Amino acid sequence: MSFPPSPREVLSDALAAEIVHNYARGRRLVAVDGAGGTKLFADALGVALREAGHAVARASLDDFLQPRAAREQQGADSAAGYYGDRYDYSTFLRVLVQPFKLGGSAGFVAASFDASRDVPLAPRWLTAPADAILLVDGPFLQRPELRGIWNFVVYLEPDASKLDPRIDGADELYVGAVQPRTASDAIVSAFDENDPRRVFADRC
Repeated sequence: MSFPPSPREVLSDALAAEIVHNYARGRRLVAVDGAGGTKLFADALGVALREAGHAVARASLDDFLQPRAAREQQGADSAAGYYGDRYDYSTFLRVLVQPFKLGGSAGFVAASFDASRDVPLAPRWLTAPADAILLVDGPFLQRPELRGIWNFVVYLEPDASKLDPRIDGADELYVGAVQPRTASDAIVSAFDENDPRRVFADRC
């Protein structure tokens, strides 16, 4: 017996079709940006893109952390520290984004740090075909360090009441500094993870 697709699957299929229509060939970079729920949503989007016949490499910004001493230098509960010190953007760009965009036989690394042991991971080099999509999830993906690398950005608006106060504070800093809604290609309300809804808003 077949079941009707879930709201998340319906939205993922629609976004996948939009991405592929706009960027049909070559190496494409897609971000699922937001303070909460991005991994679950990006996984569903990845399934939709693969079912549409496209090669997908998945990565999460949470696999590119700074060591604990660096990311907690302003205090373990610091929202400013979470926003400013948590992620290793230079490594993310050097071992994942830049080699992926080169195409050809260039290898790339989809994770650089083991948070549970607080140590760097040994590089695991991956390859992809000429036509492939790198799908990355995580917060702060439209920071100045990462602006301009994405072909398509999905911005998830989280339910702030469900966020840790430190993460909520960091997200407020991010929104105030970057205005991520403005530059996103798709805005999704993720207040209900099981029923995400696309939001259409002016960019002015």
